[in-house]
Amino acid sequence: MGMEYQKIHACSNDCILYRHEFEEMHKCPRCGVSWYKVKDNDECSSDENSKKGPPEKVLWYLPIIPRFKRLFANGDNEKDLTWHANGRNYDGMLRHPADSSQWKKIDRLYLDFSKEARNIRLGLAIDGMNPYGSLSTQHSSWPVLLVIYNLPPWLYMKKKYMVLSMMISSLRQPGNDSDVWKQCLPRLF
Repeated sequence: MGMEYQKIHACSNDCILYRHEFEEMHKCPRCGVSWYKVKDNDECSSDENSKKGPPEKVLWYLPIIPRFKRLFANGDNEKDLTWHANGRNYDGMLRHPADSSQWKKIDRLYLDFSKEARNIRLGLAIDGMNPYGSLSTQHSSWPVLLVIYNLPPWLYMKKKYMVLSMMISSLRQPGNDSDVWKQCLPRLF
C-alpha cells in the first residue's frame, strides 16, 4: 500500500537524530549521553556497554508525501483542497485559519506558494499518552499529527484528514527543542 515507515533513533535529550553525519556515533556529541539504554549495573564509560541494548529514544516517521498523493487522488478530495481560496465567505469574521493574520503573513512572505491554491497548508499537533493505561509505567508515546488547513472547517478536523506523521517513543516527553525531530518532515515550501 506504500505505507512504509522509517525508524530513527534520537538522543534522549533531543539534541540530535542518529542519522546522516551522526549515524556512526554511539554517544551524543552535544550532551555526551549514550545512544543506547545503559543498565544501572553497567559502567557508562565503557564503549562496549554503550553499544548494546535498545535505543534511548525512537522516532517512527511515516512519509507523508505518498499519503497525500493517495488521499487526494480522489477528485472530490481534490476540490476540497481549494476551498480556502474558492469556497470561503470573506465577511471579515474569523471562521477558518485562512482568515487569520498568520495565514495572510505567509501569503505576503511566500508569494509563489500563495499563488497556487492547491498548495497544502498544515498545522502540527503533538500530545503524549501512556500506551499501557497504567500510571506506574514510565514509558510514553507522543503522536505527531498534521492537520490539513486547506479544507473546509467541517472537514479538516475529521479523522480521515488528520495525518499521523511521527510517533516518538521514550521514557520522557520530547524536549522544548522540537526542531530536531521536525527535521524528518520534508520541507514543504
